[in-house]
Amino acid sequence: MNSSTSGKNLSMRAAVVSLLILLVFLLSWHLATAPTTHATPTAAMTAEQEEYAKLMGGAGTSAAADAAPAKTTGFPTPAQMGRTIVRQLSHPFYDNGPNDKGIGIQLGYSLGRVALGFIIAAVVAIPVGFMLGMSPLMQKALNPFIQILKPISPLAWMPLALYTIKDSSVSGIFVIFICSVWPMLMNTAFGVASVRRDWLNVARTLEVKPLRKAFLVILPAAAPTILTGMRISMGIAWLVIVAAEMLVGGTGIGYFVWNEWNNLSLTSVMFAILIIGVTGMLLDLLFARLQKYVTYVE
Repeated sequence: MNSSTSGKNLSMRAAVVSLLILLVFLLSWHLATAPTTHATPTAAMTAEQEEYAKLMGGAGTSAAADAAPAKTTGFPTPAQMGRTIVRQLSHPFYDNGPNDKGIGIQLGYSLGRVALGFIIAAVVAIPVGFMLGMSPLMQKALNPFIQILKPISPLAWMPLALYTIKDSSVSGIFVIFICSVWPMLMNTAFGVASVRRDWLNVARTLEVKPLRKAFLVILPAAAPTILTGMRISMGIAWLVIVAAEMLVGGTGIGYFVWNEWNNLSLTSVMFAILIIGVTGMLLDLLFARLQKYVTYVE
């Protein structure tokens, strides 16, 4: 059996195991949230419980108790979750005003902010990383500043951004820039500094000009490490945008989660969490594919 066939068999078995895990999870969820057939008799209720039942529109009298619907845990069932998924995906781009937009629109806002902040970070981090990787002097000079700024939580910059920029959407982009810049900067500097000396010596012997050497020798050699930094940055950016949008409000998938929580719609919150996870997975797969494309074997 060759390695290709073995790999396909492993993938198929892994898919079967994943499907079984999903089925077990859904079954456990259904059993944990399934309605019970016995409602609490009114006679067994305390005065506070009976009053609470009346406020909730439930069994307040003996007759009502007899006709009361089955008791649930309050947590959505898989069937309720399924109905919410179908409803949200049926009209993902509806717009009924500032606080009622479809998941497609909210996701588009978040992806736009992440893309813009990420691109600005790449424009800054990759050239600076090149400079640090090629110049030990600049690396030592800038290292104290990088070590101080790097551990700061991106959300800690949010109040300062809101005060100076005075725009919540642009502030969100700024936070994405801050959280994306450091992994790309550090990985680019490391990748450039790790380029084999032999290749640089050959370029020097052939009197290759610095710009040509940077694009034809150093960049291809450091590309896998740079893509690793970009992949890490994108993962962090997608994590941060949800929290940032919860803080600034307005639009975005983070705001959608917070707004649905305020509406006490747990199924919509869970649906948004699912969308966040799937989108993050797709972004990671995209960068993994790019990373594989530039990886080389010496």
